[in-house]
Amino acid sequence: MRFTSLLLCISAALAELINITEPRSDPLGIDVSSHQGTVDWKSWKSKGVAFAYIKATEGTTYTNPDFSAQYTGATNAGLIRGSYHFAHPDSSTGAAQASYFVKHGGGWSADGITLPGALDIEYNPSGSECYGLSASSMVSWIKDFSNQYYSSTARYPVIYTTTDWWKSCTGNSASFASTNPLWIAHPGSSIGTLPAGWSYTTFWQYGTSDNTEVDKFNGDFGGLKRMALGS
Repeated sequence: MRFTSLLLCISAALAELINITEPRSDPLGIDVSSHQGTVDWKSWKSKGVAFAYIKATEGTTYTNPDFSAQYTGATNAGLIRGSYHFAHPDSSTGAAQASYFVKHGGGWSADGITLPGALDIEYNPSGSECYGLSASSMVSWIKDFSNQYYSSTARYPVIYTTTDWWKSCTGNSASFASTNPLWIAHPGSSIGTLPAGWSYTTFWQYGTSDNTEVDKFNGDFGGLKRMALGS
């Protein structure tokens, strides 16, 4: 059942990315990391992709070895792009990780092509689901990261998560909806239930194509551009 659902998600994603050359009301994007290595950005652009998020860092010890090439490649292809940080709330403070992120590719400037940095806060890949933190401690950690990022860039970070993880590990906190744009991960044909407080998601990771996760921006290209400008 899970395999069938995955195939359906991949098929839907591929269908959306074929022969799309006109501007869309819901611009398409991709997110990449070192797992993708060398990315054919011109090919993605020809399929209708307008933006990308590129992994920059994890914790305070890891930087994506392909970040510079991927980020430059997306820029040269004419994409609006931003970077993201994979959180390790069990290893250091939110502020320390936000500072590390900003110093290693996670900054923002009002140039019209740079999206605010994103905090990837989700399932622990190598331990307890919530990194050993209580819901209140997790909320405090995310606030620490968010506030430090804002202090450094004058933008609040986008929060990437799943509704399931958010409910389990923050107690379904509604504390961030008024400041932080939401990027929800929910493969399929519909977004599903959102975490508390957010009435809509800004980005939606909805499937996979060519071993790459694909996303949509909730709006038109003008709105995506305004987000990059900070207006």
